[in-house]
Amino acid sequence: MSAEAEALELDAADPGHRELFDVPPVDGGPYPDVAYFAGNSLGLRPKATRVELLADLDSWAALGVEGHLDAERPWLPYHELLTGPAARLVGALPSETVVMNSLTVNLHLLMVSFYRPTAERFRIVIEDSAFPSDSYAVRSQARFHGLDPDDAIVRLKPRDGEDTLRTEDVEAAFGPDTALVLLGGVNYLTGELMDIPAITAAGHAAGAVVGWDLAHAAGNVPLRLHDWDVDFAAWCSYKYLNSGPGALAGAYVHERHHGGDRPRFEGWWSTEPATRFEMSPESRPPRSADAWQVSNPPIFAMSPVRTSYELFDKVGLDVLRERSLRLTAYLERLLDEVTPGRPLEVITPRDPSRRGAQLSIRVGGGLRAGELCKTLRFEYGVIADAREPDVVRLAPVPLYSLYHDCWRAAEALAAAVPETA
Repeated sequence: MSAEAEALELDAADPGHRELFDVPPVDGGPYPDVAYFAGNSLGLRPKATRVELLADLDSWAALGVEGHLDAERPWLPYHELLTGPAARLVGALPSETVVMNSLTVNLHLLMVSFYRPTAERFRIVIEDSAFPSDSYAVRSQARFHGLDPDDAIVRLKPRDGEDTLRTEDVEAAFGPDTALVLLGGVNYLTGELMDIPAITAAGHAAGAVVGWDLAHAAGNVPLRLHDWDVDFAAWCSYKYLNSGPGALAGAYVHERHHGGDRPRFEGWWSTEPATRFEMSPESRPPRSADAWQVSNPPIFAMSPVRTSYELFDKVGLDVLRERSLRLTAYLERLLDEVTPGRPLEVITPRDPSRRGAQLSIRVGGGLRAGELCKTLRFEYGVIADAREPDVVRLAPVPLYSLYHDCWRAAEALAAAVPETA
């Protein structure tokens, strides 16, 4: 059996849900669609998104302001339609979860409450390869509190000669001066899945607050935020959650922090719904994550997120994780046949329990990641994601990626990157 025939056979036995998505076409070549591996940057559009968004828009046309109460999906409580699915997605209670804003805005709103530096305890621990917006956010928080970011921010680097962090090294970085631990659940560059429960427990043992950026974890790996005792978390919805560019993000606050005296920024949607239209000058915040809301939700931006979350509810993240493990392992096997003799090295952990749906490849030999990704796209119909100068990320997303896509990616890499003498 040829390698391509094997891939097609695997797709027949383990098909995923590609038929629910719009896959971009290829301009020329033997295949109608691209092999799409950039879902860790922007997920594909579910076919239901357009239909359901248009239905919400039609309610506006038909009802005007009365749509707040009389639309098929009334706008006033619309955000509540997302709460249950979002909570199930991240392993939280509905009262701990809210969909609002964008990721970095949510991180800032949460740090208003959870980063409370003192003269003795003021440092923020992040990974050195954190996504840039996280670095910008924590540095600006330090400056906002009158601190020197270069002194307040602790950036964790892998050991010499290694590409990913060891859990014991992360835990060893926590000390009596650590105020906040804020790490990525899945590292965007390497695809490493952090040991969230162990690191959270170690941070608490050191007296720190522990929050997580789940941009690359939500919809990718199973999460149990409540059971793991995570203080707070935030995530975006446009990567594995397929809700569209710049889609509304999610936030989580453990129930033990509800109703306390932590400072929060407030607005109209921070008050109890039953009292919202009393127009009182003082907020009466609910004992839930809704207390961290500021503005009323943008309905037409929420619509694609609701559609996506309902899809995850229907399919089940645990089922998707099992297919993800199979699909990623298959791609890894193919890359193991391609990388020897070429300036290509997979830097994602080989242990399946320590990674999500991503394999990152470091390119050498004078190649640049961006140029290689252009070659893969325009000559082979394979869309990957470049992180300059030297990392190409491949995300076999279990909802819509095929084993045949993996075969195409490996074949394209073999053809595009010459073997070294």
